[in-house]
Amino acid sequence: MNSDLQKYNQMKCYASREFEMTYSSFTIMRDIAYQLTGIVLSDHKQNMIYARLSRRLRVLGVNTFDEYCRLLTVGSTELNEFVNAITTNLTAFFREEHHFKYLKAHVLPVLHKKNKHSSRLRIWSAGCSTGEEPYSIAMVLSSQTMFESWDAKILATDLDSSVVAKGREGVYSEERCASIPLQYTQYLQPHLAPGQRSVCDDIRRKIVFKELNLLEAWPMKGPFDIIFCRNVVIYFDKETQKKLFSRYASLLSDGGYLFIGHSENIHQVSQDFKPLGQTIYQKI
Repeated sequence: MNSDLQKYNQMKCYASREFEMTYSSFTIMRDIAYQLTGIVLSDHKQNMIYARLSRRLRVLGVNTFDEYCRLLTVGSTELNEFVNAITTNLTAFFREEHHFKYLKAHVLPVLHKKNKHSSRLRIWSAGCSTGEEPYSIAMVLSSQTMFESWDAKILATDLDSSVVAKGREGVYSEERCASIPLQYTQYLQPHLAPGQRSVCDDIRRKIVFKELNLLEAWPMKGPFDIIFCRNVVIYFDKETQKKLFSRYASLLSDGGYLFIGHSENIHQVSQDFKPLGQTIYQKI
């Protein structure tokens, strides 16, 4: 079956749903998504886009995706809602646990010696989603008493304003907290709502949550000692990845560390890092 016929059959399916979505409206949204976020939405993402944006059409009282596209103009408040809806926010406490074990056993001891004169440590969780990643980092950091008197801070950023707000709140279900290793559960406390737990204040104070589009200007100056950017660049094309890793390298201190996702690598994308194994890299 040729591609034009496939697209026609797909759009017949969308036309029979609650909201009509033409291929033309999909391409408009795809292009806007790339311009705003760098995320590449291939044709097989049409079903995902329909599912994620249908709620917005209901809220707005809009009947078709063509109508919805006309709302996505420069300066429109709907652009922020659009970005929040299409952004993937899959995360968990201590996801890819080997990263946190390596952080504790190797990276933090090295940085304690390296930065002993300044007693300063800076970590960036880029693409922090609902906060589980930076809180996991903070728990590991807090477990190392050698950093107790240090100026140690974690910056947590994400494109999606709603997940940044969730992370800043620091409240999670018992089910979400189940993946936290027993040695770190001391950093949780009961919440007023049943079935909920909140991150303790000492951990929360280590983290600053900010909304940030990685493709736009970065207000922070660095240098950072560690950057976590996991399962973020997988959604970007190669040119965007190259630019992003170059910018990360410029913000990392000499010998700084970069953690990326299990399905990502920087081979043929950046010459600024050497591999340490298990998707962990060090700035050359």
